Order: sequence, then structure tokens, then C-alpha cells
Amino acid sequence: MTEHKIDVLAIGDVVTDAFIKLLDDQATTYKDEHGNKILAMPYGMKVPFDHAEVIEAVGNAANAAVSFAKLGLNAGLVSNVGSDSWGRDIINALHTKNVDSRFVHVNKDKVSNYHYVLWYKDERTILIKHEEYEYNWPRFRANDIPKWVYFSSISKNALPYHDEVVEWLNDHPDVKLAFQPGTFQIEAGVERLKDLYAKTEVLVLNREEAVIVTGGSYDDIHDLMNRMHAYGPKIVVITDGPDGAYASDGENRFKMPNYPDPAPPVERTGAGDSFASALVAALAKGATLEAALLWAPINSMNVVQHVGAQSGLLTADEIDYYLRNAPDWYHPERF
Repeated sequence: MTEHKIDVLAIGDVVTDAFIKLLDDQATTYKDEHGNKILAMPYGMKVPFDHAEVIEAVGNAANAAVSFAKLGLNAGLVSNVGSDSWGRDIINALHTKNVDSRFVHVNKDKVSNYHYVLWYKDERTILIKHEEYEYNWPRFRANDIPKWVYFSSISKNALPYHDEVVEWLNDHPDVKLAFQPGTFQIEAGVERLKDLYAKTEVLVLNREEAVIVTGGSYDDIHDLMNRMHAYGPKIVVITDGPDGAYASDGENRFKMPNYPDPAPPVERTGAGDSFASALVAALAKGATLEAALLWAPINSMNVVQHVGAQSGLLTADEIDYYLRNAPDWYHPERF
């Protein structure tokens, strides 16, 4: 693909997902004594399954990069792959999806990330293994500096890498940061990543993650938002599953409903990534927070109607179509 100046550069691990569709009568779920929902299958037996689908170049940051490209932005990805066939397939998939891969580092004699997704009914359990790479922030030519960076899930051995990103952001104060913390970044804690939070323009978490990160009250959205703003982000967004999402720019606070599902979800992989990336894409295009909140749930709604995190991603024209046909109640309300 032709290289263009990047509008949004996504940062995070990239992976191949192998979806294994389980048969409804070959597995079951139950809640354990701690209230955790458990997926159960026969042990020590051959278990039939429906089918498998392999999807390359996924993961929080890669999903966002593909979403940005679909929405008309020049998107790139900073990531790592191994020097294997999986890595080559990932880079080829990024090219096919119009994502600039020049900052994807190929690690000699390493394998690429490959995860297995147990897909049961409309939910999934993902078997993950993050390969250990040497994370080094790339060097950019002056005309390669993006307008936004979008930082998401990355391996737990990459903590010093966050400091490199912060140092680079300090040297480039016009670049805006969107931060959607992954599991290991949440586990690292705010104190360890306080400089990154302080540089954040847009912070996106789900409600459970917001409680873990801030130590605030699950039942008090305003408390969670106040705590998140205190770390430095100018805009904070809390997604809340079937209850929609909440957003604050420090002065105004909004409650945004979900867009109505046209049919029951097929499976929910990538719902959060599609929401966050559409919101950031709208902001990167110059939209207000209220307008960006109209885009985000529509992208998420369509993604869960498809398998995987990317096949249901929408273009700007497609989002506009859904907006024109939205019910009257579909708009952000101040709260």
C-alpha cells in the first residue's frame, strides 16, 4: 500500500485468533461459588465442534487501526510479530485492510502471537499467550508524526516501553493520546503509569475496569469519572454493556444509550474496540464529544452481528445511514 501521513497510530500487540465454534449441546456454563461464570466441557474425551475460523491481525490496537482505516483515516500500527508464517500472514492482512505496517517489527527467531477463541453461543473464552518481544519505540521522520496515537493492550514485560511513549509524547505535545488500557496495563496500576494517564486526551474503560483502576464506587458513575479525571485525562468514557455508556469532558457529562440490535448478537469479540475506535475516529475528524458518542455504539452494534472483531466494522457512510434511521431516543443526554 502507498505510504501516507498517518492520522492515527495504534500501539499494542497484534495476534491471530482461531475461533472454534462449540456445539450448544457439547458444552455448558454454570456459576461457581464465587459467582464466576464457568465454561465446562467433557474432560478427557473427543469433543465435536461446529467449525473453525482463523482471523489474522487482530487484538485491541490492530482492531482499532482497521476501524480507523474503515472510517476514512490514514491508520498505522506499532507492534511486533515473529519471523514465522503467522507473522507474514498478519502483515499481509494489515496491508489488505489498508493499515500502514511499516512500524510492525519482525522479531527474528520469535513466533507470533496466536490465540484460541472458544466460541460458545454469543460469548467467547479466549486462550491467550503473549510472546515476549523486545519493545522499542520506533524512530519517526518529521513527516511521519501522527496526529493521534491510540495505546491499548500490550504484554506485561513491556512496562518500560510505556516510559518511551511518554517521553516521545512530551517531545511532541501536539500529538493527542487515546488510551484504552489492556489487562496488564490495568494490573500495573495508575501509579506506575501515572505519566501516561497524565498525557491522555481520551481514556476509555468499561465500568468494571474503571472500578479496578480508580478504586471508586461501582454504583457512582460521577465518582468514577471524578477519579479518572484526577489522573489527567481530558475526556473519560465508561462503557456499561447493555446500559450504554457515560462520557465526560470535565465540564459536561453525557449518558449514551446503545443502538438497537437488529438481531441477537452472533458473538461479542471486539465490541469495546469498535466502540472506542469509532469515538476516537470521530474526535480525530473534528467532531464534538456529543457527535462522537453517536458514532461509537453503531460501530459496536454491527461488530457483534459478525464473527470476530473486524468483519462488522463500518465505514463513515454506513454509520451515517444508521444515524439517519435511528430512533428518536438515540442521542446523548446530560446527566
